[in-house]
Amino acid sequence: MSAPIMPSVLLSRAAATVALVTAALAGTLVAPGLAQQASANPVSIRALKIAASKQGSPYRWGATGPYSFDCSGLTSYAFRKAGRRLPRTAAAQYYRTRHVSASARRPGDLVFFHHGGYVYHVGVYAGHNRIWHAPRTGTRVRLERIWTRHVWYGRVR
Repeated sequence: MSAPIMPSVLLSRAAATVALVTAALAGTLVAPGLAQQASANPVSIRALKIAASKQGSPYRWGATGPYSFDCSGLTSYAFRKAGRRLPRTAAAQYYRTRHVSASARRPGDLVFFHHGGYVYHVGVYAGHNRIWHAPRTGTRVRLERIWTRHVWYGRVR
């Protein structure tokens, strides 16, 4: 026969469970898939966190931060602050990255939106089919679902 479990032990287990769940969920606000992607590049994860920290910054065409951004301005700013230099435009960033498949994408990878062979937008992959990006004039940096299948992924080396 096993020993009876004391109420204080049950309370301790419940408190530990709440603490673990809270810690796991806190990471999902920045990068919804971050908890399960321990193998992601540390530079890319830092860039992802930097991009997320710019939430609410206004979009301004040609802006590269630190207070306003366009799409490629946000990605180049985030990676520069994380220790990697990227070219200025979305298309040039695409050609500077190592291309990866959708099934191999990880938080911190770049997501390139394209029409045919023309890259017109970029954001930082946050996991669970979401990106941090500066969408367009009149909007602010935000976390948003990827809205099309016409995307390519690139990993900053």
